[in-house]
Formats: sequence, structure tokens, C-alpha cells
Amino acid sequence: MVLDNFKSVISKYDVIFFDAFGVLKTYNGLIPGIENTFAYLRERGKDFYVVTNDASRSPEQLAQSYVNLGVYDVTPDRIISSGMLAREYLGLKVRQGVVAYLGTENSAHYIETPDLKTLSIRQLDLNNVADINALVFLDDEGFDWNTDLTKTLNLLRKRNIPVIVANTDKTYPASKSRVSFAIGALAKMIEDTIGRQFIRFGKPDPQMFIFAYQHIKNYPNVSKKEILMVGDTLNTDILGGNKFGLDTALVLTGNTQAEDAEVRIRATGIIPTYICVSAVVE
Repeated sequence: MVLDNFKSVISKYDVIFFDAFGVLKTYNGLIPGIENTFAYLRERGKDFYVVTNDASRSPEQLAQSYVNLGVYDVTPDRIISSGMLAREYLGLKVRQGVVAYLGTENSAHYIETPDLKTLSIRQLDLNNVADINALVFLDDEGFDWNTDLTKTLNLLRKRNIPVIVANTDKTYPASKSRVSFAIGALAKMIEDTIGRQFIRFGKPDPQMFIFAYQHIKNYPNVSKKEILMVGDTLNTDILGGNKFGLDTALVLTGNTQAEDAEVRIRATGIIPTYICVSAVVE
């Protein structure tokens, strides 16, 4: 496996799309040295965005999480999240009533509007569900995985309502050697059990990349050839970037580790344009 130098790679592009978890930060905080990458981008006048399946918080809250770690370059306008697409869908298609959700209060607050109220699945009474107009999978925290997933299943048996998966990730790195279930895996389990098709937002869905592309500062005067997608996961970041026509860089600091990258690439047939040790500019 040939490894590319990340600084040489990004020097070829005007706009960089970064995945967040496993690329810029991990369970343990920032990727060591990632602030050098932001300094390099700033000095060279290159544009960048964080394109993430994290629907657990608003762009303002996600940006604040970087400030708390000492990085001030990731401002809210540079964050494109799958939660933004879910929020837009709810405003256009559901419009009013109560939206039940799986996730934290922070994630629910983000999708709430004057006409759309939110209700945690923990607080849901299955004997009183007539005003529930949609269900959203937002985050893997904030509910009991036994009691509340069973309640979710029975809500969908009672109500034929749209179900939105705002984070399609099935796993996330919990440590250097372990992964944990993400909300996308729980949604898939419920979907298969109930036998219904859910609405998904997030990578690798092309809609996520279209949404990100349209948010570029100089859109539409930027060609796809000038954009690089950087991610740690083959079947979301790299597959989605490839399908949208972007060059892609796989980094080995998250879901894909150096020891199994080559095997995974061969097994999936998902081929990144570049493979780099990390997204850190040395």
C-alpha cells in the first residue's frame, strides 16, 4: 500500500471537505497536530468545510466543541451536517405537530421550530400517539436501548408516519482498537424488523454532497475537480465522495486502521484517490 503525503495532496485543491470524527478528532480529543492543518489552509487561502453525519448538535454547538479544544478556525458556517438536511426536510414535509426522537435534548432542540414540537421517545406514552407526525433517529445517547427501542418499534406499528435517519453511520471509533454502535445501526435494525423504508440523510447519500457543494463560499464558480473529500470511512466518506465525482483521501486515524486498510479496500471495491496516514500537515 502506497501512502501519500497529506500536505502534498491538499496543495492540489482549492476546497477541502473534512469528515469530523476520526479525521479531525477522536474519542480522545483533537487528532494531535491537526491545528497545523488549519494554519496551513488559512495561510494558503484554501477554503474548507466539515461535512459530518453528526446530527447530535447544531452547527453552533459543534463549532463550540472545537473552540473548547483550542481550535477557532471551525466556525458554524463551515459545518455541514446531516442534521441540517433532516431539519430542512421536517420543515418542508412535516411542517407541524409533534416529532418523536431518539437522541439527546441538544439534538432535539436543533430540529424544533415554532410549528414543530419535539418529544423524547423516553417520554412518549404509547396510549397517546395520535399527534405524533414523524420519528427521527438523531443520536445513540439520551434513551434506554432496551425499553425505548421496543417503544419505538411499537410506535411504528401504531402510526404510519415518516421516519428520518439523521445520522447514517453504523459505528464510530470508541478507542484505538474498538468501535461502538452508532444510531444508523439501530435505525437499520428497527427498519428491518418493522419491514418499512426509512428516509436517510448523510454520507454516502449524494444529497449530502450536493448540499455541501451548494454551501461553498464561491459556489457555483468552483469545479468538483477542485474539491477533495477527506475521510476515515470507506463506505460513507470515500464512497459518497467518489459517487459525487470528487477526489478522495482516506486517512488511517479512525474507522480504517493501517493494518486492515488494504484488505478493506479490496473487499469493498471502494478505492480512494489517495491514502494518507492522517490529515495532519507536518
